[in-house]
Amino acid sequence: MIDIIKKHLANFGASNWTEYKAVFTNEVVYEEYATGTRAKGPDACVQAAQKWKRAFPDARGTLMTSAISGDTVTVEIQWEGTHTGSLESPFGAIGPTNKRVSVNAVEVFKMRDGKIVQDHHYFDLLTILTQLGVTAPMVAQVQAGGGTGAQRPRNP
Repeated sequence: MIDIIKKHLANFGASNWTEYKAVFTNEVVYEEYATGTRAKGPDACVQAAQKWKRAFPDARGTLMTSAISGDTVTVEIQWEGTHTGSLESPFGAIGPTNKRVSVNAVEVFKMRDGKIVQDHHYFDLLTILTQLGVTAPMVAQVQAGGGTGAQRPRNP
């Protein structure tokens, strides 16, 4: 099962979308909690991955650790790439900064018959935004009560 995940990561890095898609079941569900992205089906999962590759064309994931329990594979990945394209974020599009980012993530895959049926992806979006140098204006906007929909807790 780890070999399938390694191949999956390599296909992402190479933008080999045919092979990337080939490891999904027809009912695959991808959940990216940091951005609120939820994709159902192989084509939607490829589109979710392509969004990141448009923003970071040289993006690649390096498998750091892995664990298997039954039909579940949990991996720690280090994602790296250079932000040379527009990044679609929950806060709107972020134009290219030409900055390099590196962030650790965890993905939890459910497998069936040698294919991915479920992928839960956990990563720190704030770390990415900080490395891109775009967090200070967003924090100021949130503190001022604008734009992102986020609400600051208020003391009674």
